[in-house]
Amino acid sequence: MIVLVILLALALLVLGFEMFLVLLIPALASKTLFYASMPDVAIIQKMVGGINHSTLLAIPFFILAAELMGSGQIASRLIHLVKTLIGHSRGGMGHTVIGGSMAFGSVSGSAPATVAAMGRMVYPEMRASGFSERFSLGLVVASAETALLIPPSITFIIYGWMTGTSIARLFAGGLAIGVVLGIAFALLVSWEARRNGLASSLRATGAERLAALRSATWALGMPVIIIAGIYSGLFTPTEAAAVSVVYAIVIEAFVYRNLSLKQLFRITEASALSTAIIFILLAMGGILSFFVTLAQVPQHISSLLVAMDAGPVVFLLAVNLCFLIAGMFIDPNSALLILVPPLFPVASSLGVDPVHFGMIVTLNIGLGMITPPFGLDIFVASSTLNKPVATIISGVWPFVLVNLVVLMIITYVPEISLFIPSLLFS
Repeated sequence: MIVLVILLALALLVLGFEMFLVLLIPALASKTLFYASMPDVAIIQKMVGGINHSTLLAIPFFILAAELMGSGQIASRLIHLVKTLIGHSRGGMGHTVIGGSMAFGSVSGSAPATVAAMGRMVYPEMRASGFSERFSLGLVVASAETALLIPPSITFIIYGWMTGTSIARLFAGGLAIGVVLGIAFALLVSWEARRNGLASSLRATGAERLAALRSATWALGMPVIIIAGIYSGLFTPTEAAAVSVVYAIVIEAFVYRNLSLKQLFRITEASALSTAIIFILLAMGGILSFFVTLAQVPQHISSLLVAMDAGPVVFLLAVNLCFLIAGMFIDPNSALLILVPPLFPVASSLGVDPVHFGMIVTLNIGLGMITPPFGLDIFVASSTLNKPVATIISGVWPFVLVNLVVLMIITYVPEISLFIPSLLFS
């Protein structure tokens, strides 16, 4: 059965079918050929019941918050603060891109949104500071990966919903991994700046830094509310997402006076479309996962590993290879929905911590978003900045290599992923 499902899905993918059909049609084929006695209504129940979960309400709220922030003043003020604090160093605009992406990610949880926002705001300044076009484009695309890791993260929410893993623990683990990835990219930026002889900029004065901090005070309230609220126990992740939307509307409309009612309707409409796309994929993926479980695919994988005498080391290497290949051809949410259901039970049986496995999966998802030929963020950057896809691909390769090194370290040093969760939730 599983071979038929895989072959059918690959055929649909090659033929250019929409991704929700690539997930749905193999599931329906499995039902028709192997579970014909199952009532048709069970499919609808799995489809609707799979997304009828309060945890998933965080996704539309965080998407709306990201749209509000990117369209208003919150994002630009956060990035200006980062630039004032670290922009004077050698390759300072490159470091500002990384820090700004992490700041944007701390309130959006979306890599594509981060690419679009950061590209518009910092790409021209990177070019003006002396970085090449290819490196500048590659950095804008790659640094957005940190948005998947710095809490809140929509990918963590979906993974937690699929596996029953604590989202708060995932957010805590992602904070450490996001910082590690950001440092790795910063080292590459420093090397590139030194290699090209880029000079340091003038350090901002104390008065300028204070002014930037004052200007960003209300903007800083967003990540503080989300992170402090979750870890203090005041909010659940879903409640924090709802509060972030209300906060963004109040600040943009009444403090910065940058949001009209017409703009709010337009932003809400765009957010609704993005949310609908994700939830359709979640519903289709839920059906496919149901049949994967019925076919006992995880048990077959476990049996194969036992027969090969393969332990966690080999298994995690195989996981990375599977996600790397999938990320080259399908969108990140689809890769998550297809691969996690059969692989997570095997990881658990081998003693891999679910938070650690979540970090590995999310890093792979981020890597897939910048990996040619079909990395999602590459096309977002191309559309936003009106640059050829080939130029962006040529600039992103150094970051792919750095990402692979970080992925291997995170995969085989689980303490990095588990250090902060163990402190907060011991």
